[in-house]
Amino acid sequence: MTMPTTHAFDTAISLSDNDNGHFAGHTTPEYANMVGPFGGVTAAAVVRAISRHPDRIGEPVALTVNYLAPVNDGTFDIAVRAARTNRTNQHWTAEVSQDHGPTTTATAVFGVRRDAWSDTELTMPDAPAPETLSHTTAPEMVPWMRNYDMHYVRGGLPAESEESASSTTTLWVRQRPSRVLDFPALTAISDVFYPRVFLRRGRMLPAGTISLTTYFHVDGAELAEQGTDYVLASAHAQRFARGYFDQTAQIWGRNGTLLATSHQIVYYKD
Repeated sequence: MTMPTTHAFDTAISLSDNDNGHFAGHTTPEYANMVGPFGGVTAAAVVRAISRHPDRIGEPVALTVNYLAPVNDGTFDIAVRAARTNRTNQHWTAEVSQDHGPTTTATAVFGVRRDAWSDTELTMPDAPAPETLSHTTAPEMVPWMRNYDMHYVRGGLPAESEESASSTTTLWVRQRPSRVLDFPALTAISDVFYPRVFLRRGRMLPAGTISLTTYFHVDGAELAEQGTDYVLASAHAQRFARGYFDQTAQIWGRNGTLLATSHQIVYYKD
């Protein structure tokens, strides 16, 4: 009988509890980026650490991750602390560190959602079904992208020297092999886009996220409804200036539910 194997994503965010709010993890080659691990998997590990803390209440509402320095291959420590607990929301701080010092800091808000008036002003982008689009092969130098099944609607990986007037990328994406979407996985997908400056300039440049904020718009039950299906992810920049640009993004369920929005600031060299 074939025994089930652990998904590579779960291995990458696997943590051991060292008590007193400290969790130990280890980088994996499957989620390596050009320098250090994929930032999305580091953010997902922070969400996993807070979720496992015995004092945690509710589910993720907001997460801000600041990338101070690359995480080296090997072990890392995540220290999390509840800064304040209110009636329906809880504020957390987190720090990822290695022997050479802190590599990542984060703040998070977890909350207990309640029934209330709801509406979505944003409109989901028009897109053909993912099954009608070709799968994009990830570049060899970016191993983490091979863990995602990506079908670009527009703004795919740029061809060399083909500049674009628009920074918008829209794609259908899910984990590869497929895995039920949960909050750590949604956190990682919010950072699934290659740098917008690549698309505008038509080539790869030195670039990296400095700070990433993700807002979660669903509870666990709504998120579970997505199952292992594709989500539609769309991102664009608003300004490139003096070595920095911003990015805003939305993650939609195929059923039209806005799952998450994110904003980040990225440095680049041209």
